[in-house]
Amino acid sequence: MRMTFNSQNYKFLIGEHQNQNVIFVYFQFDIELKNALKEKFPSLKWSATKKCWYLPDRNAVRKEVGITKIEAGKSVLWQIHPINQPALKRMRETLQLKAYSQNTIKTYCNEFAQLLYLLKDISVDKLSSERLRSYFLFCVTKLKLSENIIHSRINAVKFYFEQVLHHKKLFFEEIPRPKKKSILPKVISKNDIVKIFAQVTNPKHSLMLKLCYGMGLRVSEIVNLKITNIDSQRMLVHIEAAKGKKDRYVTLPLSILGDLRSYYCAYRPKIYLFEGQYGEQYAIRSVQTVFTNAMRKAKINKSVGIHGLRHSYATHLLECGTDMVFIQKLLGHRDIKTTEIYAKVSNRHLSKIKSPLDDL
Repeated sequence: MRMTFNSQNYKFLIGEHQNQNVIFVYFQFDIELKNALKEKFPSLKWSATKKCWYLPDRNAVRKEVGITKIEAGKSVLWQIHPINQPALKRMRETLQLKAYSQNTIKTYCNEFAQLLYLLKDISVDKLSSERLRSYFLFCVTKLKLSENIIHSRINAVKFYFEQVLHHKKLFFEEIPRPKKKSILPKVISKNDIVKIFAQVTNPKHSLMLKLCYGMGLRVSEIVNLKITNIDSQRMLVHIEAAKGKKDRYVTLPLSILGDLRSYYCAYRPKIYLFEGQYGEQYAIRSVQTVFTNAMRKAKINKSVGIHGLRHSYATHLLECGTDMVFIQKLLGHRDIKTTEIYAKVSNRHLSKIKSPLDDL
């Protein structure tokens, strides 16, 4: 007799995989359990890196596997044991009082909720440093989480114990952190950027991508641009409350001024420079899709997202001889060390080095 799906036979954990929200599925491998799961969820996939199965994080899937959520205004509380629900509430309130961004609040609460979900009826407030160390070891060895996610999870739990419970910082000093990978920014050549722009015929979409590259903007900064931020007399653009809640000015490319004026006359945006169908901010996801489609049409086979335009802006400025301090200010980096990473991908000096192979 064929086995039917029973959620009690599996462990489900919310996480992130390949920049997508997913639900990881763990169970003692059994072909019948796998077949029952696959029959229930045709979208089930295997992750070779995580060494486990996973499902898309959708409300319908959560309902089927027993992970539900309770809407509380704009916040989302995972259904965890009542003994730990006040902890998650205090966590969110403290983040809000400290005026953290909505993205940070969401990330910290989601990462903290993973711990609460596993604890069940054990109070998180009673956990020792050693118990937390064991939990993070579980995240590394069993869940196979990436270094970045481990750091994010440690930061979230650390915030709760130090900022909410006011434990001394020594409490977390015994917990080692994984060494982060030294990943270089992905840069697109000027020739390829020209090819990308050539594939975009929609004036709004074209202007978005050109400003991303021409001013080194994050995609969130593009959608947050307001008409009042643009000073065409001084050829400056005011970037308000960017990452880290820092304002900065960037130079408006002279070559884009004609396109900008034509776009304004055609679309007549009211508040935001790029508006959606109903006058709201243009969606970040939509801008990312515009870039992805342009890359595909230009037949550029590189694994790089729209943030690559910002990386390319910085790298190309450096290759043109722009001082690193000015690039730091234009990008809005707090620490010059963050900007110095572009020196590692610039060919400004590398191109002058001759390989010994060429002398053979």
